[in-house]
Amino acid sequence: RKRNDALLKAVFEDNFKDFLRFMYNEADTLFDFNKGFTFMDKELLQIIPDRERKQANRVADLLVRVYLQNGEQRCILVHTEIEGSASPDFGARIYQYHYRIYDRYKLPVETIAIFTGNRSKKIPKTFHYKLFKTALTFEFLSYHIFDHSEEELLKMNNIFAFIVLACQKSLLEGTISEQQLDAYRYTIARTLLQTQQYDKDKILGFFHFLKNLIFIVDNELNKKFNNYINNVSGGTIEMGVIEILKRQERAEGRSEGLAEGRSEGLAEGKVLTKEEIIKNLILKFNYSDALIAQISLSPLTFVQQQRRRIEEGK
Repeated sequence: RKRNDALLKAVFEDNFKDFLRFMYNEADTLFDFNKGFTFMDKELLQIIPDRERKQANRVADLLVRVYLQNGEQRCILVHTEIEGSASPDFGARIYQYHYRIYDRYKLPVETIAIFTGNRSKKIPKTFHYKLFKTALTFEFLSYHIFDHSEEELLKMNNIFAFIVLACQKSLLEGTISEQQLDAYRYTIARTLLQTQQYDKDKILGFFHFLKNLIFIVDNELNKKFNNYINNVSGGTIEMGVIEILKRQERAEGRSEGLAEGRSEGLAEGKVLTKEEIIKNLILKFNYSDALIAQISLSPLTFVQQQRRRIEEGK
């Protein structure tokens, strides 16, 4: 079974620049990305001992040293609440972590709390207490994965938006069919490809995260998704999504050595039309119309029309 905490920690580290751009509209004017980041796992373990993090069911926290455009250094604490709501003492606990970091490094600390539970959970944004003449208010940046809708996330052209969307869809496990979950995986994967902003290694790393976070038991669905990833990784990531699909279809026709595949136009070198792609997805894989529409980037009505033509023998 997947470990969401380890998956999220790894994907945060791999995409930390895009995470900052996701959280701060002005990220490029705030941070000096040319100087990179320093991930301080060992230091964090000293500040927040493992026994404390395990008691709080926490192992996915990050402490990162960043550089600002003016040359100053800052610490960023990213605290991720995995698949749950904040405990009653969350505010006090995050303040305690914040102060320990400040006390150790004497650097201002930006604290970010990320919540991945369902949308009904309340998320804290402050810690406050007052006693007689003493008062303390600690504010921190809180983000819940449902703060943005699916439509908003798909339009962002930021890989971290797709990470958030994958977290949303992973919560649907057990409530919808695995075919629907698989369709979401394809939607997220193909939309990321369409951005044409990321190199091959970055995309493959995201695909690994995606297929492990959105957990599907059906071996056939996983095999088809893995084949898709393998075919994409065997080509040029920068090529358009439709070209990737055409390449995938040609490769499948050659590897299977099907005479009928060649007769249908899958011989090497032929460029497939969208109708041919849809036809092969229907005849060879019998995907649902909705999934075929997503894979081929076609209107659902067009896919349904092609299926009717096949059924009528036209």
